[in-house]
Amino acid sequence: MGSRLILEGVNLSFGGVHVLEDVGFEVAAGSVFGLVGPNGAGKTSLFNCISGHYRPSSGSIRIDDAEVFGLAPGKLAGHGLARTFQHPALQLEATVLENVLLGGHTRLPGSAAEWALRLPRTVRAERELRAEALDTLDRVGLRWAANDAADELSHGLHKSIELARALMLHPGLLLLDEPAAGLSHGEVEHFISTVKSLRSEGMTVVIVEHNMSVISQVTDRVVILDHGKKLMEGTAAEAQADPRVIEAYLGAPDAA
Repeated sequence: MGSRLILEGVNLSFGGVHVLEDVGFEVAAGSVFGLVGPNGAGKTSLFNCISGHYRPSSGSIRIDDAEVFGLAPGKLAGHGLARTFQHPALQLEATVLENVLLGGHTRLPGSAAEWALRLPRTVRAERELRAEALDTLDRVGLRWAANDAADELSHGLHKSIELARALMLHPGLLLLDEPAAGLSHGEVEHFISTVKSLRSEGMTVVIVEHNMSVISQVTDRVVILDHGKKLMEGTAAEAQADPRVIEAYLGAPDAA
């Protein structure tokens, strides 16, 4: 089951520069939510606050009923949060499958001694995790590359590897930072299908994405950020028709 995400009055400053100002919204459990805005709007900074990579100056961040403001990423994983990044951090010399298996290592049972001795339950757990990783690669369209070194794939496909690795955490809340950037048309279509499938299973997904076609096809609601402030909230269609959003992206008509 997906998790509910609630932000209230989130502020972030660096050296007196206000990066985020009083940002708040609620993401319903089991929905797909978009964070949209021009470059420099604060989208990734907000993701970093939610995922524990930045500590906000003030505010509240809750996952379901738990206040998670200021928690480290490892602690947030315990609350069912997983995320991907604009620039995936992969073990490039390792295979695609090995990278995805890393996402499930915290679920493996047994002590270090048991693993060293290769006891039956650890061998069984390893076999089951490998099968799950292959199924997850199939889900993101990369089973064909399971045994290839990660550095043999394109940057766009690195994002699909990272998505598969995040799914191995069995998250209730999944944050995706520009997941469609660098993908081919066919890969984007597969990604859209994957996100719709995750929603149908009840997972909550929050996406930062510049491709408005992707946002329009997968999101239930969006928030538009501009210069670190919430500009509007609504459906993707409402956002695309909002004069404030058009101006934020294209500039005022007289400026043009």
